[in-house]
Amino acid sequence: MAAVNGFDFSKGLDLILHTPGGDIGATESLVDYLHQLFDKNIRVLVPQIAMSAGTMIACSAKEIIMGKQSSLGPIDPQIRGIPAIGVLAELDKAAKDIEENPHKIEIWKVILNKYNPTLIVSCEQAIEWAKEFVESWLTSTMFDGDPEAANKATKIIALLSEFDHTRNHGRHFNMNKCREIGLNVTAMEDDDDLQDLLLSVHHCYMHVMDGGRIVKIVENDRGMAQVRITNI
Repeated sequence: MAAVNGFDFSKGLDLILHTPGGDIGATESLVDYLHQLFDKNIRVLVPQIAMSAGTMIACSAKEIIMGKQSSLGPIDPQIRGIPAIGVLAELDKAAKDIEENPHKIEIWKVILNKYNPTLIVSCEQAIEWAKEFVESWLTSTMFDGDPEAANKATKIIALLSEFDHTRNHGRHFNMNKCREIGLNVTAMEDDDDLQDLLLSVHHCYMHVMDGGRIVKIVENDRGMAQVRITNI
């Protein structure tokens, strides 16, 4: 809230995003808050990576700016540090293996003992939750006014969230892949001045965080910053 205090909200928001991801509940709250303030007039700029929840935020924008070095990732929520889609895919594989060869049940018992019923239900709920609000953002923001908005959003959600397409929580989708799946992506290389400014800011932050103690920075163009430091 402090980072956007005093802004002229009518001008919209350019959000520079570099993140490995985070909590999906916090992601939904953040996007809903920014949408209300800026009337959904938001552009997300990704100088390097915006993975998992970062990809969800990117999907909430009207436009995504990426470079040849930039990546988004699967919108696969993690539960207790475990990729939810991976858990369900492993359960599905176990069921198929046991059905084809019942003798494998003892092998799978050892593997599946690490999961409890609560975790499995949480994974199912988290996946559906993420799909629901990201699809809503795509339809109402990135593809607002497009008669094919719902179909485009459904296709993108399937490609970003289905295990058969993503294969791994840490998979990276480059700019061309993001365009291929249907996202509204503009190349930062199309604007030399923007590219120089964006990468200069990004490199400054990476230099500041190289020391290892700073794990999170939220800052606006007026120098108002919130910094999280971890004790080593």
